Amino acid sequence: MDDSLVLLGVLLALLIGLAAGKAWERYKLREGRWIDRRKARESPHYILGLNFLVSNQLDLAIEELTTAAGIDAEALEIHLILGNLYREKGQVTRAIQMHQQLLRRPKLTKLEHAYVLLCLALDFRRGGFVDRALEAFTEVLRFDADNYFALLNLEKLHEEQHQWKEAYAIRQRLAALEPPAQQQKHQAILAFLETQLGLQALESKDDQAAVARFESAVDLDANALPAYVRLGDLQHRDGRAGDALATWERLITIAPERAYLVFDRIEAMSREQGDSRRFPALCRRLIVANPVDWRARLALGRHLAREGHPSDALDLLFDSLVHNPHAMAIHQVVWRALAALNFDADRVRRYMELTREAVFYLDPHVCMRCRYRSTELLWQCPQCHEWNTFVEERIAAAEETEDDDA
Repeated sequence: MDDSLVLLGVLLALLIGLAAGKAWERYKLREGRWIDRRKARESPHYILGLNFLVSNQLDLAIEELTTAAGIDAEALEIHLILGNLYREKGQVTRAIQMHQQLLRRPKLTKLEHAYVLLCLALDFRRGGFVDRALEAFTEVLRFDADNYFALLNLEKLHEEQHQWKEAYAIRQRLAALEPPAQQQKHQAILAFLETQLGLQALESKDDQAAVARFESAVDLDANALPAYVRLGDLQHRDGRAGDALATWERLITIAPERAYLVFDRIEAMSREQGDSRRFPALCRRLIVANPVDWRARLALGRHLAREGHPSDALDLLFDSLVHNPHAMAIHQVVWRALAALNFDADRVRRYMELTREAVFYLDPHVCMRCRYRSTELLWQCPQCHEWNTFVEERIAAAEETEDDDA
């Protein structure tokens, strides 16, 4: 019986302790008064502010969250959000001041200190204060060594400064934080960074180190296309024509839609070796495998025009226009082929029919992440700094309307 009473007493003490903990979590003593710590977050101003934030109405979000922060000046998360909103609006100085004030608060927990520092580091990065941003992100990692966002931003800062070795080391740390199922994306980025280190070695005239970097990139990720291009160049320079061709053709096997990256190289190499069949055969294989491959038709048409076969070239070029009537590169070769045929009337007429609705452009590419546009394929976006995000954007053909038929 006595044992039962003791056990009951322990359970009651435990329940009282839990209740006290919950009360302390919600309330705290300030200037002799008990204040509800959740009052600001449960106010309609806080909820409205978040709703405006979700709908990207930043000014209204700032207005409501400022009111919510006035209810409880100690509500750390609301002040953090406000500072971040000012940064997004371009008011970087104000964001820096807000986050620096939060850092001066006494009794911040280790985690709170890390997150305020992270916000401040993002402010510095947005303001272009690279050294201060690097210092702040590094300081975050002192408090929280595995802070994914600090590591990610630190990597991007190193990439922006072309500090590829440092960026590589950070990416390895990021990979170590992810489960095996997520490793492929890290391997792909490490391969791009290896390629950049290879290009850096080329600038230093260290071909041996460059080859090692490009081979490492391919080992990390079989889809590291720029590494194949550069590795083939070095093999060609070293007199290993067969290896170079094998490397470039491996790229085509892996990514036939990117075969155009090495068309000029393979054509020139075949010409050097006196092999007049290799390049046309390659283009025809690509066309058979992908009937809408306008680039393979363009490459073969350009080749035939150079070899003195403008009539055969035009047949291919016109087929290429059917699949992509907007690419200026096709039209330029068509005009040269037509000139070689003294502007044959029938062929000019067919050309005009094919291009009646065309709008010319220089093969634009667009970043899928931030919509940045480029006239060439880029492996890293200069705006959002993400890797391998560019795709070729096509202009949809105009649909005929009843007014057009009339």
